[in-house]
Amino acid sequence: MAPQTENKIVLIVRATRLDELVARYNTEAQARFYIEHLGTDFSDYQQEDIRYKAAVREARECLQELGRVQVVDRSFVPNFIFGADDTVVVLGQDGLVANTLKYLDQQSVIGVNPDPARWEGVLLPFRVRDLGKLIPEVFQGGRDLTEVTMARVELNDGQVLHAVNDLFIGARSHISARYLIEYSGRKEQHSSSGVIVSTGLGATGWFRSLMTGALAIAASVNGDKQTSLAVPVFPGEADYLYFTVREPFPSTASQANLVFGQVTTDQPLLLISQMPEFGVIFSDGIEMDYLEFNSGAQATIHPAAKKGHLVV
Repeated sequence: MAPQTENKIVLIVRATRLDELVARYNTEAQARFYIEHLGTDFSDYQQEDIRYKAAVREARECLQELGRVQVVDRSFVPNFIFGADDTVVVLGQDGLVANTLKYLDQQSVIGVNPDPARWEGVLLPFRVRDLGKLIPEVFQGGRDLTEVTMARVELNDGQVLHAVNDLFIGARSHISARYLIEYSGRKEQHSSSGVIVSTGLGATGWFRSLMTGALAIAASVNGDKQTSLAVPVFPGEADYLYFTVREPFPSTASQANLVFGQVTTDQPLLLISQMPEFGVIFSDGIEMDYLEFNSGAQATIHPAAKKGHLVV
């Protein structure tokens, strides 16, 4: 059937866990042997694969009736050239939505949950069955959009990286990260497990984990027996970020006072690497897509000017 319009729809998909196992062990039979040898239920991998690929087929068939469709695997997203008027449909988990948003510029993103029984999907408000009604409304501008604030890091050599959930700045191994931190007119030498900079959208992820641990430790040390701790949260559209230093180590050569703060356009965070090697900056948990952050590299971090646009 010919599409109803010439509007272009980009469908973002991903490999399943089973696909990744087969790529590693060459065949599904060998993958099964490996998984079952470890005492794990291989059928869970198969069921996930079947449901996801069925959702991909259904989504593709539906979208082809509504516009021109291009299917793009997540591995190609960083280098894919999106058209200014493209509508982007992401079929996967929350992380796939986040990892797609940072490579876009104003395009509308529709998060679709392919397996609601498996994934809660905070960023996946829609089901495949919704696409037939939803896409024409998006084409006509009849759907509301939620703006998402991103983090931006720029190095002194001009390289730039964006994050939808969070940035990690530190060492790529388990050695300590060494750097100079400058924030709000103050400077310190640091030795730590790295720095996390979180957006409002990422406030329920790594940021929440860090804050929960810190508050629980503080409560225990202070003899506070309260089991309910108020972890700060902030909305995805907030025009600020928060930075958190992981495991700062105080010594004669390093301090541990600048460990938490709000980052704004007028009050950015500056880090200068003192690591001869293994220094990295990556975003949204994608370690393979990183910037080198070795001795002399200067990273300036603040809210990004560009926003993500999620269809609601």
